[in-house]
Order: sequence, then C-alpha cells, then structure tokens
Amino acid sequence: MKRIITVTVINQSGVLNRVTGLLMKRQFNIESITVGHTENPEISKMTFVVNVEDEQKLEQLLKQLQKQVDVLKVNDITEKQIVVRELALLKVVSPPAVRAEINSIIEPFRASIIDTGKNVVTFQVTGSPEKIDAFIDLLKPYGIKELTRTGVTAFVRETQKVNAPQLSILK
Repeated sequence: MKRIITVTVINQSGVLNRVTGLLMKRQFNIESITVGHTENPEISKMTFVVNVEDEQKLEQLLKQLQKQVDVLKVNDITEKQIVVRELALLKVVSPPAVRAEINSIIEPFRASIIDTGKNVVTFQVTGSPEKIDAFIDLLKPYGIKELTRTGVTAFVRETQKVNAPQLSILK
C-alpha cells in the first residue's frame, strides 16, 4: 500500500542521506521524495511516497525514522485530509500545424507554456499525481521528448472531516 510520510528534520548536511539510507536498508522503495526548508530555515520537511507491505512494517518504519538523531517529527498523513501537489515539465513535439490542437488539450489542466522552439513546446503543469498522469497520457500521442517530475509534496489540511453517523429520515 502506498503511504505518504512527512518527516520534519533539522536542516543540516547529511540528514537526507541518513534518512534515505534507513529506508534503503529496510528495502522500502521510495516512489517520490521532496525536501525543502520550512518557514524556519533551520528546519526542513521531507515528503516521501513509499510502498509498505503491511501495517506492521509501516509501524516499524515510523518508529525507526523517529529514532534518527536529526528527526524532529514523523507523520503518516495518508489517511488524513491532505493537500497534495506535484510539478511536471514536459517537452512535447509540437509543429506549428498542431499547436492549436495541443493548446486546447492543455487548457483544462491549467498548464502553462514556459518555452517554445521551432517544433517543440515546453509545458509546466501542477496538481495531484493523478492529474499529472492524465496530462502526460493526453500528450503522449504527440511525442514527449523530455519529461521531469518533482515528486509529491503534501501537508495536512487545517480542517479535518469527522466521520459522524448519518441520520436518515427514511426508514
């Protein structure tokens, strides 16, 4: 099962290597990783998307991450109400004859053109990983020359839904 784990750490050299080394030693495959400093430049937040086989391994991973010296906080935010975003840059084969067609495809995705060449256009798109996947799938027939993705970054929404029992007037 895919899990989104955030790790808040002291922003210093070697921390990323130690945390990813721990995941590697435990044979967890990191599907996505993003790292950046927070509102406090001395603190960084790492966001991992990892495949975890079962609850026991997940619990073990969270405990081992928390034991790391420079780790301040570890959260599995998968089951919470979260905001998830990713950025992708795509160079697409786009001769002038098909540019209008491609522009009509990218418009619903709110993608933007960030560079144009004679027969290539570079697009930037942000959104959920599913949105990025759909965007890529629609542009594949035109020919993707180059593609890069940032990986997922996420945080918990301020307001969490509470699953309250539903009252029904139909009985």
